[in-house]
Amino acid sequence: MVVGRESRSKYSTHIIAVEEVEVPTCMTENSADDEQESMTTKPLLNDDHDCFSAKGGFRTMPFILANEAFAQVASCGLQPSMILYLTGEYHLNMATGSNIIFLWSAATNFMPLLGAIVADSFLGRFRMILFGCVISLLGMALLWLTAMIPQVKPPPCHESNKSCSSATSFQLFLLCSCFGLTSIGLGGIRSSSLAFGADQLQKAGGHNNGRVLESYFSWFLNKACIILDPEKDLTTDGTAADPWSLCTVNQVEDLKSILRVIPLWSAGMIMSVNNSQLSFSVLQAKSMNRKFGPNFEMPAGSCSMFAVVGAVLWIPFYLQIILPVASRILGRPVHLSTRERMGIGMALSFVGMIVAATVELKRRSLAIREGYSDDSDAVVDMSLLWLLPPSFLIGAGAIANMVAQNEFYYSEFPRSMSSISSTLSLLGISAANLVSSFLMNAIDKLSKLGGKESWISTNVNKGHYDYYYWVLAGLSMLNMIYFLICNKAYGPGKEDKKETTFHEQDD
Repeated sequence: MVVGRESRSKYSTHIIAVEEVEVPTCMTENSADDEQESMTTKPLLNDDHDCFSAKGGFRTMPFILANEAFAQVASCGLQPSMILYLTGEYHLNMATGSNIIFLWSAATNFMPLLGAIVADSFLGRFRMILFGCVISLLGMALLWLTAMIPQVKPPPCHESNKSCSSATSFQLFLLCSCFGLTSIGLGGIRSSSLAFGADQLQKAGGHNNGRVLESYFSWFLNKACIILDPEKDLTTDGTAADPWSLCTVNQVEDLKSILRVIPLWSAGMIMSVNNSQLSFSVLQAKSMNRKFGPNFEMPAGSCSMFAVVGAVLWIPFYLQIILPVASRILGRPVHLSTRERMGIGMALSFVGMIVAATVELKRRSLAIREGYSDDSDAVVDMSLLWLLPPSFLIGAGAIANMVAQNEFYYSEFPRSMSSISSTLSLLGISAANLVSSFLMNAIDKLSKLGGKESWISTNVNKGHYDYYYWVLAGLSMLNMIYFLICNKAYGPGKEDKKETTFHEQDD
């Protein structure tokens, strides 16, 4: 790496320019000999702190995917049923239980951002994933103990008068500690799995070349890397005397990349509010006919599987049906950009909320007609499969938007921010859970004015979950308009420039 310094006068503007060279930054005098080392002696996995480790390639994928899959089972598979555990075993009402789940989910999706910073700056991705696995296992073990040890949760309700004892402060603290440990552990895993897997698929040695630094200087943040007084701003070795006031071009460009995508990121965050309403669908499922055949009854918490099915089926549906049909109609290969797919995900989620409101209106009307308005444990004559269409649409919209977000951030950000870019969508989900908690509390308080029953009552037949879903559908419509405005204001991105260059070369 060569650092050049232009000097005109003591008080003239100076700019440090970094020039790319062919020698990797981590190369030592003996690196030429090390590079001749046989591939068989290289480790299976590549870590960030080893510049010459061979890339693992596809042979590492089963391990990385299996680890991520088990982590998802521990979180996504547990959260939908947790509302039944909190209301049934800890005797919490719907609003309080949902708030705990919202905050737990927010922490789980925020921790990957902190984990990404630590992984990129200190530990490396492999060590961060290992740390996350250990802490997540500890949290899950403690949560299991809360179900096994009677003393750590309230006693069962009295059958005679239906009176229930509230959880003590210690019992709630232990429960929340379990959630906190699982959030920290899952944050460590999620923060680095995507970027770690991407590293393994890159060609060996391809990332060891010097980083290309785009040192064009336009006035939104570039003045932070301009040297006004060399004697004051630089030390004898050419580094910044005060890093807080004089930044490198990389630091400035990294910050500009983040600030530029915040409007589009916020649109994805609002869409994720729809995806965080699993607790409501679980209570709906509990009051519906879940029998399939004479001997099988699906658990209410398993209704979240419908959203997973929608997410899984969307990808082949998009690749094998939508793109080929569109290409055949237009007579040319069709490729949807990441931002176009983000918009499709928002549209699917919007339609899903409309369908969810319609289905809940039918379920509630049927429960009242059958005389179950005061009995939240009664099962109405309505199949659980009615929840399939809205769950499918919301799940498909979520995966379409999230995959597109990850691709968009990964293409727009420099490689030095790869772990952070892969966690921005999770950070959006974290913020969405906080927004959901605020929105639910506001609707709960407003709908109870005048002594009325809350829209989100624990008794699903007395509440008005359909009204709540219509509010979310209206918010989704406004969010789509906001996304279109932000997308137009963003202009062409790096992905669009690459597509333009590719078509020009093809022509």
